[in-house]
Amino acid sequence: MSGIYIHIPFCKQACYYCNFHFSTSLSQKEAMVKSILQEITLRQDYLGNDTIHTVYFGGGTPSLLSKEELQAILDKLREHFNIAPDAEITLEANPDDLSMEKLQELKSLGINRLSIGVQSFHEPDLQWMNRAHNSTQAKECIIQAKAAGFNNITIDLIYGGPGLSDEGWKENVELAISLGIPHLSCYALTVEPGTALDSFIRKKKMEAVDPERAARHFEMLMTWMEAAGYEHYEISNFALPGWHSQHNSSYWKGLSYLGLGPSAHSFNRHSRQWNVANNALYIKSISAGKIPFELETLSVEMQFNEYIMTSLRTKAGCDLGWVEERFGVDLAKQLTVQSQRYLVKGWMEQHGTTLRLTPAGRLFADGIAADLFL
Repeated sequence: MSGIYIHIPFCKQACYYCNFHFSTSLSQKEAMVKSILQEITLRQDYLGNDTIHTVYFGGGTPSLLSKEELQAILDKLREHFNIAPDAEITLEANPDDLSMEKLQELKSLGINRLSIGVQSFHEPDLQWMNRAHNSTQAKECIIQAKAAGFNNITIDLIYGGPGLSDEGWKENVELAISLGIPHLSCYALTVEPGTALDSFIRKKKMEAVDPERAARHFEMLMTWMEAAGYEHYEISNFALPGWHSQHNSSYWKGLSYLGLGPSAHSFNRHSRQWNVANNALYIKSISAGKIPFELETLSVEMQFNEYIMTSLRTKAGCDLGWVEERFGVDLAKQLTVQSQRYLVKGWMEQHGTTLRLTPAGRLFADGIAADLFL
């Protein structure tokens, strides 16, 4: 099983917290699509003969592409790759793009999963984030998506932000559940260097992020989602049974994937590479028949650390038996010894040969994983 990710680097406007690669100018959109089509041809051998089970349009804002542009990309993918008939095909979208006409177009293209960037159902939150949609659109787009025949829907929500009270956070989550959304991705607000949010906080124009509020919101979230029947199958992801994200799960399982477009990452289990995060340079290089990327060959140490990081983020956990098989007896024993302190603290639990984080441990997932690295 392999997946393909396509990065569409355009947005209507810049969200204050975002540090992803994108441009608010659409002047290069046509040239970008043409270049992505060329890159598909150039990269057709990267995954060998693997069957592609997931395709993911991310960004940026892929819902800015026209029906014809999306169709061209999907046709080119099917021309050069073996796309499974039942492949999960996800498109990230902003609520303000999802008119009924747009939704019907997406449905007709074979896109069968929507990832909608709601972030919040509260108008004040959307305003300080500088989102392009309003609170009415945040709710209505979900209702319309379901009416258009989309059952596989996930939304993003952000917690821990300035001004978001515990009650406001509860209202966001309860509304998402009441709308029958089968999958939620919930993220703590992080202040990334170089973003507008970072600048506003440093200049005292906006309230600083409160780590205690974010931790409290996460603990509340875990309680609510469990009570509503959702599986907490990855640190930031909750799904009703049978509605896990197949594409993102492939990342956490360490499966191969191909990334297309500027800044997109690719992984073949032995090395990782990423395209240049520059639209003009990407287009220029691809037009000359060259893929502008950097390559990193993964050492055994890096592969081990990556497995620890990704596995501990998931409900499946870290399999000591697999560690022994893949990395040797000594490393498995070392991991067993190092994990004892977290078992004693109640931050980890062990079932057979599997180590998992407890709800209390999930608050410190990154730190625990880093401590277990080689």
